[in-house]
Amino acid sequence: MSQTNELLHEAYDESGHLISPQLPKEVRNFLIDIDGTVTEDVPNEEPERMKTCAPFPDALEMVNKWYDEGHIITFFTSRTEDLREITEVWLQEHGFKYHGLLMNKPRGGNYHWIDNHIVRATRYEGKFTDLVRMTKTIEVFKD
Repeated sequence: MSQTNELLHEAYDESGHLISPQLPKEVRNFLIDIDGTVTEDVPNEEPERMKTCAPFPDALEMVNKWYDEGHIITFFTSRTEDLREITEVWLQEHGFKYHGLLMNKPRGGNYHWIDNHIVRATRYEGKFTDLVRMTKTIEVFKD
């Protein structure tokens, strides 16, 4: 995680008050799910499968490409804290490059992320590729 901290720079609001530090605009902060996104969808109730599932080859390639380009890679999973060691070993054995691992993401999907920073969401639908810009309808707070 020290690389992430080295990239952060001071930021200020319109009044000149210090706010949370930010990454440079060209650096993306990827939060990537594991189950069903970089490997088969393995539920917490079957942890023995977590040891033997294979990564999706395109996911491994793209995640490592983004890492090598200088982006921040953090895996964000619904796996529980007691499954951290199995998860870390699996990521390392398969050669995923990453900066952090966040456990205990709420289960069930239908996520709606509210944040004071720019959030871009990309739904995984079966293949990792380079990202492209498209216009889509989004929900926003009413003025």
